[in-house]
Amino acid sequence: MKTNKLIIATICLLAGNIIFSQKLMTRKGEVKFEASMAAFEEIAGTNNTASCILDESTADFAALVLIKAFKFKSPLMEEHFNENYMESSKFPKASFKGKIAGFDVKKLSVTKSTYDLEGDITIHGVTKKIKTKLNLSQNGDKIIATSVIFVKPQDYKIEIPNLVKDKIAENVKISMSFTLEAN
Repeated sequence: MKTNKLIIATICLLAGNIIFSQKLMTRKGEVKFEASMAAFEEIAGTNNTASCILDESTADFAALVLIKAFKFKSPLMEEHFNENYMESSKFPKASFKGKIAGFDVKKLSVTKSTYDLEGDITIHGVTKKIKTKLNLSQNGDKIIATSVIFVKPQDYKIEIPNLVKDKIAENVKISMSFTLEAN
């Protein structure tokens, strides 16, 4: 009789954790990159189909970007980006998986709060540890998450030909914006 009560209590406890563990997500996040140099043609792309998940109970934060979904002003630039630099048929996605330090969903408000975000970013098949800042704010039942990171193409084995090396920024700026909501 005692074992039945213990089993029922354990099941209720586990079910409670699953029910109250809130995961927020989007498949319409925006990721932009800027690799332009002054006095040269703009090198920038935008992806409006990035996915992101935030687990409120564990502070786990993950994002996924399909490389071919980046759009450019010039179709030729988009082609070069996919074929020559990012090799998107070989490395079709970039991802981030990490944790938000000190995250407490109960403390979020309309006012932006800044948190440390640490984890692993994978670009062009290369994974590196990064630490950056993540801005979070609440808008009704949604959480707005924004961040900016800088990466060096050579750190991710992205080869830039000598002919155009001076036209591409050494540090590429990547801006991310996600509106997360319960799924």
